[in-house]
Amino acid sequence: MTGSSTPAAHNGDSPPPGTFAPLHHRLFAVIWAATVLGNIGTFMRDVSSSWLVTDLSASPAAVAMIQTAGTLPVFLFAIPAGVLSDILDRRRFLLIIQVGLGLVSSSLAFLAWTGNVTVESLVLLTFLGGTGAALATPAWQAITPELVPKAEVKGAVALNSLGINIARSIGPALGGFILAALGAAAVYGLDVLTYVIVSAALLWWRREADADTGLREQFGGALRAGLRYARASRDLHRILWRAVLFFAMSSAVWALLPLVARQEIGGGPGFYGLLLGSVGAGAIGGALLLPRARARLGQDGLVLAASLTTACATVLLALTDLEIVAIVATFVLGLAWIAMLTTLNSTMQAILPNWIRGRGLAIYLTAFNGAMAAGSLGWGLVAQEIGVDATLLVAGAGLATVALLAHRAKLPSGEGDLTPSQHWPEPAMAEPVAHDRGPVMITITYSIRQSDRPAFLAALYRLSEERRRDGAYAWGVSENAADPQHIVEWFFVESWAEHLRQHKRVSKTDADIQAAARRFHQGPDAPKVEHFLAVDRPSGKLIRT
Repeated sequence: MTGSSTPAAHNGDSPPPGTFAPLHHRLFAVIWAATVLGNIGTFMRDVSSSWLVTDLSASPAAVAMIQTAGTLPVFLFAIPAGVLSDILDRRRFLLIIQVGLGLVSSSLAFLAWTGNVTVESLVLLTFLGGTGAALATPAWQAITPELVPKAEVKGAVALNSLGINIARSIGPALGGFILAALGAAAVYGLDVLTYVIVSAALLWWRREADADTGLREQFGGALRAGLRYARASRDLHRILWRAVLFFAMSSAVWALLPLVARQEIGGGPGFYGLLLGSVGAGAIGGALLLPRARARLGQDGLVLAASLTTACATVLLALTDLEIVAIVATFVLGLAWIAMLTTLNSTMQAILPNWIRGRGLAIYLTAFNGAMAAGSLGWGLVAQEIGVDATLLVAGAGLATVALLAHRAKLPSGEGDLTPSQHWPEPAMAEPVAHDRGPVMITITYSIRQSDRPAFLAALYRLSEERRRDGAYAWGVSENAADPQHIVEWFFVESWAEHLRQHKRVSKTDADIQAAARRFHQGPDAPKVEHFLAVDRPSGKLIRT
């Protein structure tokens, strides 16, 4: 592909594309390279801010506040950002965010150049930078299928992860050396330049406008749909709890690493950047070893190994005052970190159908960064009371304990077929229905033998999770008082448009669950499906009798 935003179709007769095949498409290659440079600038900015705050305050809590300020916005704004990425033009949305992030780094450069940087200004501007990243992340993830053919999307996602870790291995070290040689203003100025490069790449992309199907979601409805899905999905809950436990405990090493480098080991900003670069290098090595490790250990075994390895690296950083040992520990930390991130993220993507993927990943990012933000602040306060080394020892022991206990709760396999089944027939209508009319009640009447009733109800309650995930805000089962063999399943959706979207959301795996319930139905005809629309109260005065 040359400059077109519409990827060429993949030939089914050719062998499956390799991991680096997406880079053969110029559009993907340009945007990928620009985002790698942008992430290098971001890591340079963050290492400068983390080190600069140690010049302004020796308080562990103040240092941890920088980590908190960078991660808290994702906790606060990731879900709205996921909604916005689905309902706005993603290219224009990303361009606006790049301009805002450029202004944040320009402000940091000006304050550093004039010598007016304070802890408060660093925390505020770090928070604003984190807000921009929080708003942009779901949109960056969502545009990937637009840049490459469908057959190469997995390779493109893997390359995006590799690009982040390349930036993580280069950015912190480069930022630390530039900080030591030229000062913070130069680091922030170079970060501004990276936003110019990313903006130029987005401007070069001539993205086609989204087609208007008449069922485009509005912000409020899309947000409620995402939250309903999250509330109803048990598989999603299991992943979120594992993520929260791991990131809350492991956040200690990230929050306190600047103090380990400066106070415990006695290094300078270049050494701190080298430690972060070592994490990135470990992550790249981990990404290359990951397929073999997953094949040997399995998904849950890999998560346990990554958790225990992170705990060991945390304890090692607490016990050493040697630079080489700290570099080895951070390299091992990078290996474990990429294994955990990739496993949780890929499992999350595997359980999410396309229609909710942006919002589902935003909810995961919220849990991830909320745990990181709260954990960073909490561990910073603990370190202020008992010291950095003791805090890292406590965090490492706690992480190992939590990992062993959580190992009993297995992650979902994510092997279901989530492609739309399209098996629901179009609803019968006496006349066209306005899309905004609602709420809508859908009833399905089954005829069930008394002997089949327990098994049928068990199947129906399994089906209730699917109904709620796909848009129902209320669900229930009733029986006919005059004929208990007639059982009615009912559920409500917000509007007629939402019910039409529900028709398009049912996956093939969900269709199998529905078929399991319908097998108990007796009679020559299929269960009777009816749609009921809310009726407005008549205007005028009521007549009393």
